[in-house]
This record gives sequence, C-alpha cells and structure tokens, in this order.
Amino acid sequence: MSDGDVVPCGQEHGRARAVPLTRLPRPAHRSRVRDRSRRRPASALVTTRYDADRDEYRAALAEIGAPRYRLDQIWDALYRQRAPLEDASSAPKALRARLAHRFPLALTELARAEGDAGMTVKWLWGAGEGAEVETVLMRSPTRATVCVSSQAGCAMGCTFCATGQAGFERHLDRGEIVEQVLRAQHAAAQPVGNVVFMGMGEPLANYDATWTAVERLHRDLGLSARRITISTVGIVPGMRRLARERLPVTLAVSLHAPDDTLRDTIVPVNRRYPLTEVLDAAAELAAARGRRVTFEYACIAGVNDAPAQAVALAHLLRPLGALGAHVNLIPLNATTGYPGRPTDRRRLQVFASVLRERGVNTTVRRTRGGDIDAACGQLRNRHASPAAPGGSALPPPAPSPSATMAPWTTFAG
Repeated sequence: MSDGDVVPCGQEHGRARAVPLTRLPRPAHRSRVRDRSRRRPASALVTTRYDADRDEYRAALAEIGAPRYRLDQIWDALYRQRAPLEDASSAPKALRARLAHRFPLALTELARAEGDAGMTVKWLWGAGEGAEVETVLMRSPTRATVCVSSQAGCAMGCTFCATGQAGFERHLDRGEIVEQVLRAQHAAAQPVGNVVFMGMGEPLANYDATWTAVERLHRDLGLSARRITISTVGIVPGMRRLARERLPVTLAVSLHAPDDTLRDTIVPVNRRYPLTEVLDAAAELAAARGRRVTFEYACIAGVNDAPAQAVALAHLLRPLGALGAHVNLIPLNATTGYPGRPTDRRRLQVFASVLRERGVNTTVRRTRGGDIDAACGQLRNRHASPAAPGGSALPPPAPSPSATMAPWTTFAG
C-alpha cells in the first residue's frame, strides 16, 4: 500500500480464513428498530474510556487520591503508547482497575473474522442500545490502515450498499469512533498509520463526532492529518465546512455515476445535492487545501461502466484539473440486497484508459477481504436478525464474466 492509497472497508479481496465467531446474547428487549436516532446511546450514560478528556481523567485521579503525575502516565499509555489500559504498566495495577471501572470501554466484541492470511481483520462490535458497528484492520508489512464506522447503519440509502440496505440506527460518539482505532491497534503488530472513515455511516452527517474524533487521532495519537481520510456521498454543507477546518484531512467523494439521472437512482441523496453542487464544494476544498480530491467510483457491470460513461466522467471532472481530482475505480462488492455484479477486469482497464487519456489521474483498486464480508455492513447483516429488504431502484444489470473470474490483486495505474 503506497502512501497515497485510500482503502475503504471491504474493497480489497483475498483468500480468507474464517475465525469462529463469538456472539454475546442479545438483550430480551432488542428489536431491529431502523432508526434509533432519537435514543440516547447507552455509552452516553457514562463517560467511556476514549471519549473522556484529560480533565475528566484528572478529576477521576484526584477522587482516587492518586498523585498528579499519574495523569501523564495514563494518557501517554492510552494514546502515545497505544496500549490497553490494563497494560499501562507505569501505573499501579489497582489504579488501572479503578480507572477501568470508572471509564469503561464503549464497544463489546460480538464477532471477528480474519482473511488474507491474517492481514485483514474485521470486527463486529456492540455499541449500546442494540447498535452494531464494524471496523476493518488492513495490515501491510510495515504499517496498518483502520477503516472506521461513524454511524450504526446509514440513512443515505445507496442501492448497492449493505449498510444502507439495513437502515439507520444512530450516530456514534467521539469515543466510539476513536475506540475502533485503538482496539484495532491493540491487535496489530504494525503501527496504525492511516485511518479512513469509510465504514458504516456517512461521516459528514455526524459531523461533530467525526471531527472531534479526527482531532483526537491527530493530537493525541499523533496521526498525520493527511493520513486521515473522510469519505462522503456528497453532503455539501459538510464538505464546505470541512474546507474551513485547520487540519488538512483527505476527502474522498463516493461518486459512482457521471450524470445526475443515473446517480439519482444509485445515490438517492443526489436528489438533494446534485453533481454540480458536489463538484463545486469539492473544488472549494481542493483550492483551500491545495490538494486533490479523491472520487470513488464503484463499477457495476452494465450500469455505469461503459466507455461513453468514462468520457462523461472525465468531462465532469475537467473543471477540477489534473491536480484537483483523482479517481479510484472499485469493482462492486456484491450484496444479497442488490442484483448488480462487479465489472470484470478487462472492462475496468478500458474504463481506466479512457479516463487517463483525458488527463484524469486514475487507479484501479485491488481487492482484499471479500471472503470475510469486509465491505461495510456485510458482516453485521450476516449475523443480524432479518431486516426489511433493501430495494433496488435499478433494473437487474447485465451479466458479467467477472462472476467466474479468479480474484485479482494487482494495482493498475
């Protein structure tokens, strides 16, 4: 994985080894409520470990009667050393136990799966009030990337997305987001160098929690802001707000279509924020940051992968210029709730060539983790109670030869 790669959850595919999944019993009152946005999450009743700030730890230590220098020891262990609180050996064991009780973890592991010889790990977490979220750890020999969720479920309704098919439950808070990164780091020998908000949910629809999590990852974990990527389907007010923030995070826009007519059916929020507005906001951010914007494009056989559509996409992105836009072509992750199939490799290369010939920086994403349901929402759906099926606004796409092809793992471009 190169420094500039942006790897969304589940868009990489490889031969996987499933790990036995351990589930906690569901509470007797649990039901598949599709929208719990008005409920207060259980984690909000107490301050959880990675939501608490230094002042809250300082106050807790004072109540215990611990010396003031313990604050720096505990904070350094949690964030700079990235160690579990129980392993913060610089502090007495009894003190660690009392702090663990005072600041509990927000997430409970419900299921875990590994693929790609252990280089890809996916967790399903219980996050309070029956909400379930997913996190993916993608390892390379020298460092690791963590793909985090910003919401339990998603209200955007993208037709091919497993998370959108299952509906929206609630926003995650800062601590629940940051904890995903730290829990993944505890399982990785390599240092986590990249964090991508490409898991469940729309980060810019949960802006405050997303941004305060970004600030903590940057300030306390020491992650470079440029190695934090926020993905959006095109929430224009959030994009414009992001352009005014001081930290130069990377923006990735999930585009998936070169025109409004098609995008209205694939990404319903396009009816509220059409392509012209999304591209204007992207151009504003690119100008403010002096950095290009990444456009994610899930290639669906017979739907959005024709050469003429590549020409239209190049024309759409032309105002951003060669330095303003980068396109990542991603073979569709098939889900049971959507009849589409991924574009085959040959057609992907043709699409990419058309874009490059017209001056658009383009890569074809290699895939990893498909056999462990690594695409956002798939593991949760596989282990959840049946939910209302997600309907497709598109006719069944044309058959694709990719269904019979062996997995491929090389980058193009």
